[in-house]
Amino acid sequence: MGTLLGLLLGAGLLLVWLGVTDDGWRPDRPSRQPWLRGLLQRAGIEGVTPSGVTMLCIGSGVVIGVVMLGVSQTVPVAVVFAVLGGYLPVAVLKGRARRRQREFAELWPEAVDNLASAVRAGLSLPEALTQLGHRGPEPLRDPFAKFGRDYQASGRFGDSLDLLKQRLADPVGDRVCEALRIARDVGGGDLGRMLRALSGFLRDDARTRSELESRQSWTINGARLAVAAPWLVLILMSFQSETIQRYQRPAGVAILIGGAALCVVAYRLMTRLGRLPIERRILS
Repeated sequence: MGTLLGLLLGAGLLLVWLGVTDDGWRPDRPSRQPWLRGLLQRAGIEGVTPSGVTMLCIGSGVVIGVVMLGVSQTVPVAVVFAVLGGYLPVAVLKGRARRRQREFAELWPEAVDNLASAVRAGLSLPEALTQLGHRGPEPLRDPFAKFGRDYQASGRFGDSLDLLKQRLADPVGDRVCEALRIARDVGGGDLGRMLRALSGFLRDDARTRSELESRQSWTINGARLAVAAPWLVLILMSFQSETIQRYQRPAGVAILIGGAALCVVAYRLMTRLGRLPIERRILS
């Protein structure tokens, strides 16, 4: 009980200290976690700061650690699960970002077709992009609707296009936006033809990637099951006080650390072998 109270007191003091001294809460200061801000953009989450995610990770780790300490009465086991709990929000964000990118990959051909039709019908580029906020695919409507409001407020096509790229946070969206920027700057009579060719390429790429992902999904699922199984067994063992107390000894701590390291290495290796090439944002 003394250990549990000490852990709660330390976690509370840490949260108070971070809330008082952390500069990330100030909106006028640049973020110290650019990778975390990029992850939030790729996940399509607005209104959440990197500092907020950091605090959520700390809170999640503390709560899960305290629960496991109360169940197992074993500090090393509680620490391991606290680390896993602290990583949980980041894992959720990464999964959301991957799902969002796959969803966008399936929707971009339709969006580019609508854009090509609007250009062929005689609409200007800002009008063609704005109409996607009303007639485009549902998940893509919000960024394009905001582009229309930005362009209406400022009249600056380039700045509004940069904000659109930031909201989309998608490699295909970067290519489409840059093609439209070039067409706007130098004048492109073949813009409609280029958009139709891009739509066909995106449709073929999405179909091929979908087939490969369906064939290799068993590798990723197998890796997740293999990594999760030992820790599920450890949770069940936590209800057996005589058995779990063995992890208080140095040998038990070494087994926990070694097992965690092996799980991380094995999971990274299996996912890397079964992962398809990820398109990077080279024009962001």
